[in-house]
Amino acid sequence: MIRITKIFTFETAHVLYNYDGKCKNMHGHSYKLFVTVKGTPIINLDDPKNGMVVDFGDIKKIVKSEIIDVWDHAVLINALSPHKELGEDLEQKGHKVIYCNFQPTCENMLYDIAEKIKSQLPNHVSLAYLKLHETENSYGEWFAEDN
Repeated sequence: MIRITKIFTFETAHVLYNYDGKCKNMHGHSYKLFVTVKGTPIINLDDPKNGMVVDFGDIKKIVKSEIIDVWDHAVLINALSPHKELGEDLEQKGHKVIYCNFQPTCENMLYDIAEKIKSQLPNHVSLAYLKLHETENSYGEWFAEDN
């Protein structure tokens, strides 16, 4: 079994409803996402992916379409909170708003990212690990064996 990792960056803002700290105000982060998948390398001379678990380009396509293209330079807002009205106001002013059915913390974003990536992976590959840096010194991790 081999694990391979691809790293992505994106800029996203979020609003944390009812949070009691400094980050209660809308703010953004330069996120850094590590995506690790695992599988057995293909052993078939006739397969253009011979020797690979999965092409890094295929991982890039999945993460780009499911996460980066959607969340980059957007504001994540909990649609179940009163902040939905803030989101509607921002949208009317031309801003990109993503409504989540969760509080858009690093932790909950990891759960969402995991589900989105897992649903797009080829059958012979599985998601093993995610790490999402919200800042250089603060990050969350998702492990397949824990979920």
